[in-house]
Amino acid sequence: MRATTGSCRCGQSSARVHGRYVRRLRDVAVGGLGVVIELCVRRFRCENPACTAVTFAEQVLGLTTPHSRHTPLLREVLTQIGLALAGRAGARLASAVGLTIGRDTLLRLVRSLPEPEVGKVEVLGVDDFAFRKGRHYGTVLIDMATHRPLHLYDGRDGEEARGR
Repeated sequence: MRATTGSCRCGQSSARVHGRYVRRLRDVAVGGLGVVIELCVRRFRCENPACTAVTFAEQVLGLTTPHSRHTPLLREVLTQIGLALAGRAGARLASAVGLTIGRDTLLRLVRSLPEPEVGKVEVLGVDDFAFRKGRHYGTVLIDMATHRPLHLYDGRDGEEARGR
């Protein structure tokens, strides 16, 4: 059963249908074959005069997100493949299980993940390195317990690091 109204991002609900279009979403492969879900999506007019969105598309909870071409489940699978193998190797693995994806898209999914919380640092490591040998240097702070970089500074003198 389909809802008679849609909700805009401003919170206003609307029953004024502006138009319809077919939306195609890729989903997780079944039996090595790619799955495409076709939805007939309605566009509504926002009745709030203060809202910047004149029209908005209805969203199916748990299946669609604005502007996405993948279901949330497929996005999660592709993100995990990207974290494990990244670029070309991840694209080859995805192709082997029936998912067509480019290496740049996998890397974009990984870059869009939020940064993990740093928490308390027990042991701090400091190292300097050369961006260009003899010309441009940098300093990196590393959490030695997790071996993750915490911050990158331009230069070797540490003036910027002392202010923190």
